Amino acid sequence: MLNARATPPVWFWVVAALLLLWGLAGIASFWMHLTYNPDDPANAAYDRQLYRSLPGWLNWVYAVAVGGGLLGAAALLMRHRAAVPLTIASLIAIVIQFGWTLGMTDLIAAKGFATAAGFPIFIFAMGLLGAWTARTARARGWIG
Repeated sequence: MLNARATPPVWFWVVAALLLLWGLAGIASFWMHLTYNPDDPANAAYDRQLYRSLPGWLNWVYAVAVGGGLLGAAALLMRHRAAVPLTIASLIAIVIQFGWTLGMTDLIAAKGFATAAGFPIFIFAMGLLGAWTARTARARGWIG
């Protein structure tokens, strides 16, 4: 017996493709984070100090955030059910990553709320979009 899946609408493909591009940008950002040189005097003193203060486990959380998002988007495009847990894992990692960074450092006090939290809020919104798209696709039978 064939396991027929419903055909997704065009917006699904557009969102999944945009999420894949977003995931690739996240991987590039992660790479820049890993290769950041806190000893480079060209970097702002506060940024160098902040980078040095970050716990090592936060790199793993960052990796789950961007890796889960990228793999989740790829799973969406392949119409694979793994998109749901991958995008949810990414969203959870985003919350942990920025929850710790914004809540356990003086980043907001040093740079202001809009500068410190503006882009992380957008990143969280993109994580929500990925998880929502995956769950919606699963519920509507667009992914296996």
